[in-house]
Amino acid sequence: MRLRQIALVAENFPPIRDTLFDLLGLDDGHIDPKIDQFGLQNVVMTLGDTFLEVVSPIQEGTTAGRLLEKRKGDGGYMVIVQVDDLEAEKQRLLETEIRTVFSADTGRAAAIHLHPRDVPGAIASIDQMKPPEAWYWAGIDWDQRVARHVGDIRAAEIQCDNVTKVAESWAKAYGISVEDAANIPRIKFARSEVRFVAVSDDRGPGLSAIDLEIIDQNAFYSAAERLGLERHGDTVSVCGIHINPSENGCIS
Repeated sequence: MRLRQIALVAENFPPIRDTLFDLLGLDDGHIDPKIDQFGLQNVVMTLGDTFLEVVSPIQEGTTAGRLLEKRKGDGGYMVIVQVDDLEAEKQRLLETEIRTVFSADTGRAAAIHLHPRDVPGAIASIDQMKPPEAWYWAGIDWDQRVARHVGDIRAAEIQCDNVTKVAESWAKAYGISVEDAANIPRIKFARSEVRFVAVSDDRGPGLSAIDLEIIDQNAFYSAAERLGLERHGDTVSVCGIHINPSENGCIS
């Protein structure tokens, strides 16, 4: 298992897309031509060989739109974990109380979304690609448009009211154990993790931060300053989340 994609939700799509392109060092991203059937528009950005998506409602009554209202604006939306055998994961989940709210299978890409009441804080998705090194949600040529300023997504942070309970729910969802590091519960995947912290603002539970490898510090932080983004130490805030440099992730 590995954390492969994070999705954010934005109310005003074009400026957020342009801001993220500038901040991360991108000229282009992948647009899913079929996502409008869900009442959304999107862009998927390649960060190393992980992916950051932004979705935005284009009609009323979408899950993303309800999240914007509930959390008082832009923020985290989805955590997507890649597995080798989705069918085995489905069978494992049948032995739990965790429900599935969406499934898709194109033959070369498959996914299930877990019920947010059973796995709270963000939409938890389990995905499989054939072959595993592909990532069709970002197009077949995703490796031709890789961010220059940053590398892989290394962590997602979910703020919640009952940290222990939520961490255990996520651990059960992915069939792994909760670990504790620096008094913060987390579930660890290959080269990545999801950690769980107490709610620290007035926005309530949700996906509140991600950790990125910062390849070019000067370019990343200069862009943040030029764009007028909020910054506290090495943490930059954009689209309702905080972007932290991953441990040992500042390269230049």
